[in-house]
Amino acid sequence: MEPAKERNESEVEGVVSEAFPNTLFKVQLLEDGREILTYLSGRMRMYRIKVLVGDKVRVVLDPYGGKGRIVKRL
Repeated sequence: MEPAKERNESEVEGVVSEAFPNTLFKVQLLEDGREILTYLSGRMRMYRIKVLVGDKVRVVLDPYGGKGRIVKRL
């Protein structure tokens, strides 16, 4: 698997502000303060890593500006 930097995806950190059904989350980014809708990555689902409101997470942003993908809980 290629690292995120080689696939032209940007990783940012944020804090989970709201949890929705079906592993969707609203994350407030620490860089610019905007809120985006995110979902859990496949590995986090596979290993059943729990993400709760208030957790600090690392998010890979979609290059088209849609949703983000949570790849790590910090």
